[in-house]
Amino acid sequence: MSRWFKGKLHGCQCAACRIKVNFVVSCKFWCFRICFRNYLNTFPPDDRHFRGVTSTAVACAPRLFCCLLCGFSAVNTDQERVVMLPRRQLGSTSILHAQPLTVRLSPFCYRSCLFVALHVALQAAVYGEYTWEVFVYCWELQFHLLLLLLPYLLLAGNMGCFILCSRANPGIITKSNHASLVKIYAYDGVLFQKGVACPTCNMEKPARSKHCSFCGTCVHRFDHHCVWVNNCIGAFNAKYFFLYLFSLAATAAAITTITAAFLIQVVLLSNMMHGSYIDEQGQEHAVEILFLVQHLFLTFPRVVFMLGFVILLTLVLGAYCCFNLYLALTNQTSNEWYKSRRYGSSRRLTLQPHDRQVVYKNIYSKGVWMNLKEIFKPPTVLERKKTT
Repeated sequence: MSRWFKGKLHGCQCAACRIKVNFVVSCKFWCFRICFRNYLNTFPPDDRHFRGVTSTAVACAPRLFCCLLCGFSAVNTDQERVVMLPRRQLGSTSILHAQPLTVRLSPFCYRSCLFVALHVALQAAVYGEYTWEVFVYCWELQFHLLLLLLPYLLLAGNMGCFILCSRANPGIITKSNHASLVKIYAYDGVLFQKGVACPTCNMEKPARSKHCSFCGTCVHRFDHHCVWVNNCIGAFNAKYFFLYLFSLAATAAAITTITAAFLIQVVLLSNMMHGSYIDEQGQEHAVEILFLVQHLFLTFPRVVFMLGFVILLTLVLGAYCCFNLYLALTNQTSNEWYKSRRYGSSRRLTLQPHDRQVVYKNIYSKGVWMNLKEIFKPPTVLERKKTT
């Protein structure tokens, strides 16, 4: 029996009794801590041969698997091979009676530079076309030089924010800074409750934190894991992500405006709007918008294709910028917004535990100005003591 979730352990065989089964581990993006805990009861009785055993030795690796029939356990040797060993040999380096298991993982199940490379390739393609054709034609049409250089200035700022966002520490929670980070935000009792520990990091989760399955660490004021910058977005790099996102949207909008202005100028100079064409039946028709688009696409195919792409990108980024601005002004993270939506509202939740109605409000919002200030200057323990 086999099925795909996020990862798959394929063709597992116990080294002692040689019983072989196919099973799936919902690794939740590279972290195998869930093991069979959620899926053991869905297997037929003959396939219930392994069980998950919680282990804290390795943060992002397969936990210990144990054969229910013979008592043999599986230990992790590296990130791609798993072996079956007797329990008495778990602390030894000997693998004399080991049976290897193949681990197949999707490239989207762990931190990868794939989307970073795609991000750079798309920017290089757009700016290559802009420089090769649009910039040259606009310069011949006597566009203002500062206007033509604006996308390059925005690109420089965007790449700076991109590097800062991808390289900065998002707020990784460690044993050394856990005591200070846990005091910054209060627990609201609904989305974040006191006493809840992270099963992977073996630490109590501070309020507004979350364990990132990509990075294998808990992040302070966790927003989301951005594959485009290959890093988590947390309290300490949220400002860089905010600037990166808005500079990227401004870059796309600038290229869209200049390219559209160039094509409009071509149409006006050619006087095509006042022209006409003859169809296949020999009838004369006035030039319409569809005809102009077709003519421009045949004349400047790469420019028109690039314009369509950057228009779509501007709309998507603009909508996402508005969403992130809303989250910043209301002092929410994407994680909190998503969790609160599951209860019915992003600002006020109505629960009924023990037949009592409890109304939840966002206790972290301190007004528009203070909320926006918190993005660029995350609060510390000393600042919270002053406010209290």
